[in-house]
Amino acid sequence: MSLFHLFLVAVIQGITEFLPVSSSGHLILLPNLSSFEDQGQVIDVAVHAGTLGAVILYFWREVKLAILGIPRLLTGRLDTPGAKLAFLLVIATLPVVGVGLVLHATGASDLLRSVAVIGWAMIVFGIVLYWADQRGSTVKQSADWTLRDAIVMGLWQAVALIPGTSRSGITITAGRLLGYDRESAARIAMLMSIPTITASALLLGAEVVATADMQMARDGAIAAAMSFVAAFAALAMMMRLLQSVSFTPYVIYRIVLGVVLLAIAYA
Repeated sequence: MSLFHLFLVAVIQGITEFLPVSSSGHLILLPNLSSFEDQGQVIDVAVHAGTLGAVILYFWREVKLAILGIPRLLTGRLDTPGAKLAFLLVIATLPVVGVGLVLHATGASDLLRSVAVIGWAMIVFGIVLYWADQRGSTVKQSADWTLRDAIVMGLWQAVALIPGTSRSGITITAGRLLGYDRESAARIAMLMSIPTITASALLLGAEVVATADMQMARDGAIAAAMSFVAAFAALAMMMRLLQSVSFTPYVIYRIVLGVVLLAIAYA
């Protein structure tokens, strides 16, 4: 792959992974709407690893808390904030892992990788995000996260396996409907992304390790580094903007892009 192609894939993944605009949808669109070939699973794994590193670094305080709570969780004790957080993240991840394995095993995930599906998902779930953001109250903060809320947000997260939905967007939507303020809903959604991205990278990584060569490994390392920088910058920008800006700009972008995609798909 050319350096420019790697740069495009890495920046698209990095910027869109944590914004509620669907990273997978944008990555699928790149080869569909340009002369570039599909980047392949090696690069997909690499750019996901880069974004994973970015979210871990940005939320290191909470990540460290959860890691320190794992030993107590393994002994069945949820008597510390870290053990509780680790437990809730596991629970919230189970639905998307289960549904993802089924779609991957049946090949159904490939059937959803179309411009029309992405276009409709962009519009429909953009409108749902707007409705939830306007309707949702702000009575809860991230520290109030409960088992029930983790299950609900986890089920909503599984819907993000439809390309164009946006994993962060759909979990933020669920968080706002549950009454979390914008920043807290985004914070929980970002923390939920860590085990989800890890599981996805491990699943894809296990399939490509045997076929990867030195050139692919080099390309992957470059893509991972660039996606890390782009993701960290986008994440920091979004979290800062949420203190004064709603999700409406992202909704407008989703609807406009969705309309364009549907026009292309049905032309």
